[in-house]
Amino acid sequence: MATEIFEYKQPFTLENGTVLPGYHLAYTTLGKLNARKDNVVWVFHALTANSNPADWWPGLVGEGRFFDPAKYFIICVNMPGSCYGSIGPLEINPQTGERWYHSFPLFTTRDMVRAYKPLKDFLGIEKIDIGIGGSMGGQQLLEWAVEEPQLFDHIVALATNAQHSPWGIALNASQRMCIETDATWQTNTQEAGINGMKAARSVALLSYRNYNTYNLTQPRDKKTAWPVSHNFGGEAAESYQRYQGEKLANRFNAFSYYRLGQGMDAHDLGRGRGSVEEALRRITAKTLVIGITSDLLFPPEEQVRIADGIPGAIYQLIESLYGHDGFLLEYEKIEQALRHFIREDVLSYLKIINR
Repeated sequence: MATEIFEYKQPFTLENGTVLPGYHLAYTTLGKLNARKDNVVWVFHALTANSNPADWWPGLVGEGRFFDPAKYFIICVNMPGSCYGSIGPLEINPQTGERWYHSFPLFTTRDMVRAYKPLKDFLGIEKIDIGIGGSMGGQQLLEWAVEEPQLFDHIVALATNAQHSPWGIALNASQRMCIETDATWQTNTQEAGINGMKAARSVALLSYRNYNTYNLTQPRDKKTAWPVSHNFGGEAAESYQRYQGEKLANRFNAFSYYRLGQGMDAHDLGRGRGSVEEALRRITAKTLVIGITSDLLFPPEEQVRIADGIPGAIYQLIESLYGHDGFLLEYEKIEQALRHFIREDVLSYLKIINR
């Protein structure tokens, strides 16, 4: 595994008209590009993940897994605006010599994939065998498949959408409101808004899971292993929410969380392309779209819309109790779908799914 920094030293214009003098991206590669250059897998990470998919998707990426570095050249880029090495709010704005903080510009999902193109060329990648991503990662994947239809042989979009929904925007706005109510948010410090972000994470978790998930994983009679810093009897569900907020605060910052949520909200394949359906029709890659039965944040009808819009796309609905997080946790079911899809055993594949 190698994690490196790619420097782009030419002006780069964002969708909103902001012109950056350059940018940098942290990216991780696993395996090697073969002589035919036909073994590339490009993985797109979700909102708060890093560029190492073996770290957050160990059931699918790594030695002996479906995406094995012995077979594939796997690349994942930390999205701009994040805090794992790519250009982000806590870094220095070269035009002012000071940290960006609140002034960090908005990168839409379209801006993100356009920023990846020079890295692709730098690495000598001419064709991507498999592009795969879930949630905000799936949004980026679809953007790139629309922008460069001939680049991908296969794409796999999980628990994602073609246009971020009013429901999703409302949830992200509620999380930003949590950050805004933190009295420290308007200060120019690295810790600004951190307690607000903890509350925002609690809101997010409710959309990542669901009623049945909490009944299963945090029942009333569970003796909590999470730290208890309140006087409500140490109920597992509350302690879990607080613990997850603290956990995120130890690895992320409110500025990145705020901007990345706005980038997700701006996602719209149809912007400037006539309509979402017209944009989806541009995709020529062999496509597998996976939905999760219990996903509240990106409900299955959003994946049906994608599959119906992409010529020849295959849709599979995976049963899961884990809600939106199912795309990260149901790796055995996802691997089964991938094996049928990638080896193009379409007739066998269609027997195991219900359209």
